[in-house]
Amino acid sequence: MSQIITHADLLKLVDGLLSSGTKVIAPKLVKPGTVLYESLTAGTEWVPNGTDVVRPGNSLKEVVFPKHEKIYGYTLEGKTIGMTDAVLDDTPQVVMGAAPCDAASLAILDAVFHWDYQDEFFDHHKARTTVVTLACQKADGHCFCTSVGGSPKDERGSDAMLFDLGDGRYEVRCLTEKGKSLFAGKTTEGNAKPTEFAGPEKTFDVEKIRQFLETGFADSIWQEVSLRCIGCGTCAYLCPTCHCFDIVDERATRTTGNRVKNWDSCQFGLFTQHASGHNPRADQGQRQRQRILHKFMIYPDKFGSFLCTGCGNCSRRCPVGLGVKPVLAAITAKLK
Repeated sequence: MSQIITHADLLKLVDGLLSSGTKVIAPKLVKPGTVLYESLTAGTEWVPNGTDVVRPGNSLKEVVFPKHEKIYGYTLEGKTIGMTDAVLDDTPQVVMGAAPCDAASLAILDAVFHWDYQDEFFDHHKARTTVVTLACQKADGHCFCTSVGGSPKDERGSDAMLFDLGDGRYEVRCLTEKGKSLFAGKTTEGNAKPTEFAGPEKTFDVEKIRQFLETGFADSIWQEVSLRCIGCGTCAYLCPTCHCFDIVDERATRTTGNRVKNWDSCQFGLFTQHASGHNPRADQGQRQRQRILHKFMIYPDKFGSFLCTGCGNCSRRCPVGLGVKPVLAAITAKLK
């Protein structure tokens, strides 16, 4: 038997969460043609993936890894430095209708934030978050989840997954205790089964890509594919798995301030610049190479999976049409 919930009851669930003080984040139309993961004020603001766009323009990592986050505050009194811990938000939050390729990134980021250091900020945000995904029913030319081991119903990072039955109802598959708790008493039993979307056709062989990366460090392709790159960092900021950040002190007054984490990107010219002025990655070709090596060789060698979910946001939103998929396509063409 399947567990079924109607669209109307799902919106009632969202409204109930909001009235109880729970923060609900979901794909939301912020202006014509632009859907982003944003906080809702009512269930009717939720735009299921595939309604207006294939997926939101930003990524789900913002929920557990904010763009800007205070680590601690400091005060200066003569030669004495005082420190105060950051107060972390304890508000429970539910992500409703996330794309599976976004939720999968949370499992990928787990390895990074629990490698040689247990990141209490990441853990805190993840612990207070319940993620409900909506299995994809369509893809566009930028999607390539099936090429990197994902699928339109990838369960990684999800607490519950919805499958659109096409008649105003969803099948609910609870995957964790969080998911079961969220939907307890909210579903009815039924026999309906969804028509599951197979996903985009595989466009390249990642193992062949990886073999090329092992010997292609000095290949001319890196300069060739990056000629149009403007180093804006959009690809990294919208990527659900890119996780580079900088730590800086931001002064509020002459004697007070905060130490904070801010998102950073390997595509920025200053990312690897030394105090001496030397930069080991002095041009966009070298920086693009680092991005691809990290996603398809360095991270897999260390953690056993790709640092990419195939969401396509990097190319979909790139002002010059670059991104992971076009670069991998260029490598694939070179290997033929």
